[in-house]
Amino acid sequence: MFGWFSSQLTMARYCHNHNTPFYLCFFLFCYPLIPIVLSELSSTQITTMINISNSLNSSGSTVSWNIKSEPNPCLWKGVECNPPNSTVTQISLSKLFLSSSDFLPIVCQLESLQILDVSENHLRTIPSGFLTACGKLDGLKLLNFSFNNLLGSLPAFVGFSGLESLDLSHNNLSQGIDSELLGGLVALRSLNLSFNNFSGTIPTRLGRSMLLEKLVLSANKFDGIIPGEIVDYRNLTLIDLSANQISGSVSESFGELSKLEVLILSSNILSGIIPESLSNITSLTRFAANSNKFGGPVPGGITKHLKNLDLSYNSLSGSIPSDLLSPLNSNLQTVDLSNNLLQGSIPTPLSPELVRLRLGSNSLVGMIPSVTLQNLVYMEMENNKLNGSIPPELGSCSNLALLNLAQNGLTGALPPQLGNLTKLQVLKLQSNNLAGGIPTEFTELRSLSVLNISWNALNGSIPTTVSNLQKLINMNLQGNNLSGSIPNTIASMSSLLELQLSHNFLSGDIPRMPTSLQIALNLSTNLFEGPIPSHLSMLTGLEILDLSNNKFSGQIPSFLADQLVALTQLILSNNQLSGVSPHFNTWVMVNTDGNAGLIKATTPSLVKKGNSKALPIALAVVAGVVAIVAIAILAISRHSYRVNDEQVDSGEDLPPPEVLQGSLLTANAIHRSSIDFTTAMEVVSDPSNIELKTRFSTYYKATMPSGSSYFVKKLNWSDKIFQLGSHDRFENDLQIFGKLSNSNVMTPLAHVTTVDSAYLFYEYAPKGTLFDALHCSSDNSMDWASRYSIAIGIAQGLAFLHGCTSGPILLLDLSSRSILLKSLKEPLIGDAELCKVIDPSKSTGSLSTVAGSVGYIPPEYAYTMRVTVAGNIYSFGVILLELLTGKPAVSEGIELANWVLSKSGQQDKILDSTISRTSSAIRSQMLAVLKVALGCVSVSPEARPRMKSVLRMLLNAR
Repeated sequence: MFGWFSSQLTMARYCHNHNTPFYLCFFLFCYPLIPIVLSELSSTQITTMINISNSLNSSGSTVSWNIKSEPNPCLWKGVECNPPNSTVTQISLSKLFLSSSDFLPIVCQLESLQILDVSENHLRTIPSGFLTACGKLDGLKLLNFSFNNLLGSLPAFVGFSGLESLDLSHNNLSQGIDSELLGGLVALRSLNLSFNNFSGTIPTRLGRSMLLEKLVLSANKFDGIIPGEIVDYRNLTLIDLSANQISGSVSESFGELSKLEVLILSSNILSGIIPESLSNITSLTRFAANSNKFGGPVPGGITKHLKNLDLSYNSLSGSIPSDLLSPLNSNLQTVDLSNNLLQGSIPTPLSPELVRLRLGSNSLVGMIPSVTLQNLVYMEMENNKLNGSIPPELGSCSNLALLNLAQNGLTGALPPQLGNLTKLQVLKLQSNNLAGGIPTEFTELRSLSVLNISWNALNGSIPTTVSNLQKLINMNLQGNNLSGSIPNTIASMSSLLELQLSHNFLSGDIPRMPTSLQIALNLSTNLFEGPIPSHLSMLTGLEILDLSNNKFSGQIPSFLADQLVALTQLILSNNQLSGVSPHFNTWVMVNTDGNAGLIKATTPSLVKKGNSKALPIALAVVAGVVAIVAIAILAISRHSYRVNDEQVDSGEDLPPPEVLQGSLLTANAIHRSSIDFTTAMEVVSDPSNIELKTRFSTYYKATMPSGSSYFVKKLNWSDKIFQLGSHDRFENDLQIFGKLSNSNVMTPLAHVTTVDSAYLFYEYAPKGTLFDALHCSSDNSMDWASRYSIAIGIAQGLAFLHGCTSGPILLLDLSSRSILLKSLKEPLIGDAELCKVIDPSKSTGSLSTVAGSVGYIPPEYAYTMRVTVAGNIYSFGVILLELLTGKPAVSEGIELANWVLSKSGQQDKILDSTISRTSSAIRSQMLAVLKVALGCVSVSPEARPRMKSVLRMLLNAR
């Protein structure tokens, strides 16, 4: 008992000596049995911390500060104090969904504060009271406001005499930067203003004491030249000016920055030559100036001290300096000189430390160096004029993961030694003059995901051991002289998404194919004959099937129309098919030309009147066959097409799904009163209500008792790529998506979960998909005004999704089929929530969930295996090309982006002539949009513009 009174007496003395507020002392006395660590904070700091806590809690934040549950503020999460808990020195409130800035001026009452981090929140302003009060704190060293929603111009930081680091990156700040706004920061060492909308010239007054070490201004709209005053900051170790609109040349005086470690000038419009003086900076480890307009030679000695050099996508000419890749450059790890105008041979020997060597898309000649580099992971020399054979020594580069030697003049046989590359994931040797057979050693490349040896002169048969390649996603052997049959073991290749075997001399029976095939199966221009095999009906996820230019006979099987529900292109031309062609869905492009015995199903009114003798016979044949087909269809289904996961017994509806959970996500009173879950579940039990299917979803049209129509979208939980057993998480994610507000993004209004499925409710889009409006409409109603409006709307929606404060929301499958239309000028981006629903780790192949639709897939997905912002921009670029050309993303086996790029300098042949010839103003606008589209489909992900920039450029095209 004496001990208790002793502790109470200690508390009383503490309260008296530190002027502790009454309510805090009351708390300490009322809870004497709770173990308490007495804080040495002054009563003023305790009061300030309580006031900050109250302000945060009143604004609805998720901060857990509470003086009652933890009386020592130094133990609050995100708070650090100087020992022994005497003063608060650091406050971190990152990632707490803060939207109100009211607490910020209170923070400045902590005179001991050194670090304030409020990054990754939803703050829109920095109050003037904060700037005034915190400007007086001499000890404040670091301010981090990155990843918020700050608007307006750069605030004036007056005072802040001790501030060393200021981070305002990833906000929406704009306008020019007055030199006076930052000039007074006498102690400034690090400034990060990247990923904003600042314009005007690069600021030059960046701290009166010239102590600046790190300057990051990337991804803004700065223009003009690089000011010479930057060189006056001799302590600079990092300069990043990438992704702006900076022009002019780079001064030789940059070589005077003797402490510089990283210099990034990428994605601007800089020109002139690369300064040779950069080779004198012994501390420089990374130099990136890719995606500019630099010309002239690559400076000699530039890699003397570098680890990473990227000068790709410029106009550099001449030969590669003999010392550039030399073993004497002991630090050199990555070199990228691709997409320039370089000539001559590749200098040898090569540095043994090289990890990545990219020399593609130049005019290099000579032979590929015979090297054995144990650290080399990526070797890319495609699209040059290299000749000779592939060096067998490459098989000793044991860490090689990507080897791309495509589009050269290579000859000789495929070296079996490449089969030793156990870590190889991508092998591209297409479009050369390679001969001989496919070595069986190639089938030991167990890590291989992409194999492309097409368009060579290879002969022999496909190795029966090809099924060893269990991770293979894309196999392209077309355009060779391969003969024999396709190995039966191919069915076991469960990761295969695309198989290209056209233009060979293959024959025999077509074996069962992997059910994983999704992108394409191309067996065209071979020697196959007999009926189309029935086991192809198992390829329910296949988008493109090409069996043209063979000797297939018999009827076109109905399963091609009924069971291959993902099919978008079916090419059966130039065979020996007969009978009546089945009815296909409108979105399937079917080519059956060149089959003399084939009758295309039609109505009598379409038969030519002039052929009077043939009319009765044709009508009799068609009527008889159609009657048989109609009876068969009626016996199977009440709908004109079948969806494999929606099958019902003849004449019998499935019972409505049993609802586990249903909730409304919208605050709109009209929708809340109109949506009826019971009606919706009755609708989805009837396949005749299906409006469309995308890669991952089935859309039903549901008319509610109120008369309002909605889309009800089904997600199949039983598919292993969907998150299983995660209904609660799904509910939480949908609550977030339901709060998104953008007129060009389909926002879920409600949802229902059942045992095996989830159903999302959206506003109904009566005009269907963009693909249907562009490529399947008979009235040709898509004028340029509609197309341009759709382009702007999609760009606005994508900019919104990519700019979400919690992180960009990415589209797994962005195509004209995933864009729905409220009207011919109002697009809606669909399937945005799938990034939260799909679990890539459960997929049969990591690419199968991110590949998107064929024709929209960016080239880097072949080996990065992940969805990116740059990948979404590529897909959007293809949609722009669809709007400009009127052509689908893939036509006759050629991807639209590749076709457009092959027409360089022939712009009028690219544009849809029915639109571009309407007026000179429309043609001019289309050409401006074409320029934007070409930037979006750039082969280099780094060269593609951000979505905000794309939107701005499209708006400027008016």
